[in-house]
Amino acid sequence: MNIPERLTALRALMAEKGFDIYMVPTDDNHQSEYVGEHFKARAFITGFTGSAGTAVITQDEAGLWTDGRYFIQAARQLEGSGVKLFKMGEPGVPSVEEFITDMLPENGTLGFDGRVVAMGEGQALEAAVAPKNGTIDYSEDLIDKIWTDRPPLSEEPAFALGETYTGESTAEKLARIRGAMKAAGADIHVIAALDDVCWTTNLRGNDIEFFPLLLSYAVITMDEMKLYIDEKKLTGDMKAKLAADNISLHPYNAVYEDVKTFKDTDAILVDPSRLNYALYNNIPKGAKIIEQDNPTIVMKAMKNDTELKNIVNAHVKDGVAVTKFMYWLKQNVGKTEITELSAADKLEEFRREQEGYLWQSFEPICGFGEHGAIVHYTSTPETNVPLEEGSLFLTDTGGGYYEGSTDITRTFALGDVPENMKEDFTAVLKCNLHLAAAVFLYGTTGYNLDVLARQPLWERGQNFNHGTGHGVGYLMNIHEAPTGFRCAIREKEKHPLEPGMVITNEPGLYIEGSHGIRTENEMVVRKGDCTEYGQFLYFEPITYVPIDLDAVKPELLSQADKDQLNAYHAKVYDIVSPHLSEDEKEWLRRYTRAI
Repeated sequence: MNIPERLTALRALMAEKGFDIYMVPTDDNHQSEYVGEHFKARAFITGFTGSAGTAVITQDEAGLWTDGRYFIQAARQLEGSGVKLFKMGEPGVPSVEEFITDMLPENGTLGFDGRVVAMGEGQALEAAVAPKNGTIDYSEDLIDKIWTDRPPLSEEPAFALGETYTGESTAEKLARIRGAMKAAGADIHVIAALDDVCWTTNLRGNDIEFFPLLLSYAVITMDEMKLYIDEKKLTGDMKAKLAADNISLHPYNAVYEDVKTFKDTDAILVDPSRLNYALYNNIPKGAKIIEQDNPTIVMKAMKNDTELKNIVNAHVKDGVAVTKFMYWLKQNVGKTEITELSAADKLEEFRREQEGYLWQSFEPICGFGEHGAIVHYTSTPETNVPLEEGSLFLTDTGGGYYEGSTDITRTFALGDVPENMKEDFTAVLKCNLHLAAAVFLYGTTGYNLDVLARQPLWERGQNFNHGTGHGVGYLMNIHEAPTGFRCAIREKEKHPLEPGMVITNEPGLYIEGSHGIRTENEMVVRKGDCTEYGQFLYFEPITYVPIDLDAVKPELLSQADKDQLNAYHAKVYDIVSPHLSEDEKEWLRRYTRAI
């Protein structure tokens, strides 16, 4: 079936069930940002394949809400589908909840699969239908009834990380979690977020492409933990280790019935943004619900010394791989055919040469020329184009290593590029440098600092329509709460920057139809001076790959900018050059020269 046919089939089911509106979000049962093939229901019903978006279908209209990263991609993919694009955050564009309130008839019914809607979002939807005396039915996965060849749930095996990687045992982590539960007045904690479960158990998996996560739930009490998982994914050693930590194993879906047995005397800690609506509604109404962020969010974001040492080692390996790729690209473009896809394959080939490499840490974004202006562009055989001299090539890629995950964006000048592209490139570089140089008091949030990464563009009357940076997980989610750089306050990124957090710095500029630029380094939040005014913090960049000097206009940089860039490049050379051939080393010396 094509998209219009799928919408027709869905509307027939809606009429049969008495649903006036049906909503299909991006999420899986765990509110994951990226989901496994089984859970790509929103892509199935709309044709839009981006990582963020919500579809809302009525009998007369179908809409897709997504953010600025995907406006260009969504417009192209929705063409001819009968699905209208709603650009989130743009003037005059209603939110999903506002649209539902407006379109729902009096006494109407909104339907959705309650497992793929967060508890907090479900509560917002309850408020959205209230003005029309509407009701919610969250019991039906209508997409499953029309998706005849739906992929099954993943059965990929798990793997364990030892303390040489994690720096902390599961028993120690559980003790910290129980301390946070006690402080919150809770005696039970229900966890559905995959990264929180994986961090606690020191287990990883392969249930979501690129992201080493395990489909699982957990219920933690003061004396035991129940892990809900497909037991076939675990080895005997893993089971023995879990049992030693008093963690019992239960079938993956058994959690929905088990939470119904909670008593009225129980106090249950839940995170409204990381627990699904169906699971929440299965908890007895008499039980005391304590709503707050999962305590594991901040715990896992603040990397310990072992993790930080490993992460830096991962970035050394990744720096070698990406630098070798840059050398190869510069030597071969214009001489042999290279395409977006073949370049992405070549970059992963260099990463595979590194010890401890597992797989790419997210789907590679490799866009040449006008494709670089599509913020989260993914090249396909249908869109793949050759790389040619005279324009820019944007690569946003990463590697998953046992020592951690990497995320790096470099924009390369292929041959001689126009002056306007160099001016744009240099402006984005200034944005990156200014944020990286920040010194700030403890208690500062990413929202407070975001202006540093936009001011050079704002002075030119330009901007970029995405966040400036995000936290990075330790071989888990590449986008990790609870902090990030953004010019608008975002609830899940409001936490102050803490020592040990790893965060990206990735300003960009996108000229539709021409080119895109993004320059991204990962940074560690470090302790600086402590004075009578308080504890100061600063950023240490830990990505070690040259910024392409072929695209830099030095006269547009201040002396402070030049000094900062030169110091960064000197460090890149010192760290990466010992791992290169003599030809590569000589080339790197030129591309890290002082300007």
